[in-house]
Amino acid sequence: MALRCDRMDGLVVKSAEEALEMENINYVLPFIREKYEDEVKDAFERTLVVRELSGDAAELADYWFFETAVRLHLKGRGISYEGLKPTPVNGEPVIVMADQAVKTENLNDLMNFLLSSIREDVEARFDDILYKKDYDVNDVDDARDYVDAILNFFGYLQTLIEFMEEG
Repeated sequence: MALRCDRMDGLVVKSAEEALEMENINYVLPFIREKYEDEVKDAFERTLVVRELSGDAAELADYWFFETAVRLHLKGRGISYEGLKPTPVNGEPVIVMADQAVKTENLNDLMNFLLSSIREDVEARFDDILYKKDYDVNDVDDARDYVDAILNFFGYLQTLIEFMEEG
């Protein structure tokens, strides 16, 4: 499941699907700011009514509800809605690789990809520190750039470790 909130395979649509399946708006409400709650609840109720008419009506109503939920979610985050995007044919590379690893019961390609990606990211952040390390103490802007690089590097590593420890 992708994190892209404006896609059919995104968290908002998946939660909206579950809300419709369970007939419980609470599955999608956490994605909607309180000030838009009435609008999404109204859309949910209308969708449930229309779904009873026919299969085609249900499909159209569901899609309308997904669009409404995504639009309101993005609006609550200050992001403009540009339409609901389809699930990409090829998916996210890491998800495709993870799926392949499960199918083949072989983790090697996925692990190599992940380790290589992490290594490149850590090295780039470390190189940035080294590049900025020998700043002139009287150049406060350069000193701030160095401090930002250090904090970015340490913060990245801490977040990475915390995520791994939390599982």
